[in-house]
Amino acid sequence: MKLYSLSVFHKGVSNKARLLKAAYSLSSFGFFQRSGVQEFMTFTSALLVERSPAGSRASVQEKDYLCHVHVRDGGLAAVLIADAEYPQRVCFTLLEKALDDFSTRVDTSASADWPSVSAESAAVQAYKGLDAHLSRYQNPREADALTKVQAELDETKVILHDTMESLLERGEKLDDLVAKSEHLAFQSKVFYKNARKKNECCGIM
Repeated sequence: MKLYSLSVFHKGVSNKARLLKAAYSLSSFGFFQRSGVQEFMTFTSALLVERSPAGSRASVQEKDYLCHVHVRDGGLAAVLIADAEYPQRVCFTLLEKALDDFSTRVDTSASADWPSVSAESAAVQAYKGLDAHLSRYQNPREADALTKVQAELDETKVILHDTMESLLERGEKLDDLVAKSEHLAFQSKVFYKNARKKNECCGIM
């Protein structure tokens, strides 16, 4: 069982997802693959946030991976990418903890004005909590034994999507979103395009 990335976004009124902070554990990937894999994880996470309504939780299965997202009513959202064996309940416990910790330690105002907070702000730059959470939760049994799961969390229905394509609106294509993405470098887009032509798995996709 493995966790690969944990990220926090803000979803604005235009549904655009802004990455605020992220942590990655990519040692299982080849050295030269890691930058491309990280970019695709960021792209996938942003897409999940943008396509998930406020107040929702969802999981998307893609190949051997499960991507979990929790979007709060205020627009603050977290995404966790794990392998398919990692327990879903523990994933959502971690997302809830990460959002609580981030909002408590980064936001200094009572109004939680997240649109004014950027990834470059001093408080976000100084925050290292996501790395600690990602490391601690690599062993789900150990982490979950120390966590009280809120009853309302267990009762909330999680929407499960079979593929990334199932998140898209009618007429949309994943290839087009990749081409337009601000999260992907030119080299990653070329790699994705070539991998799709060969019908191979492209990193996290």
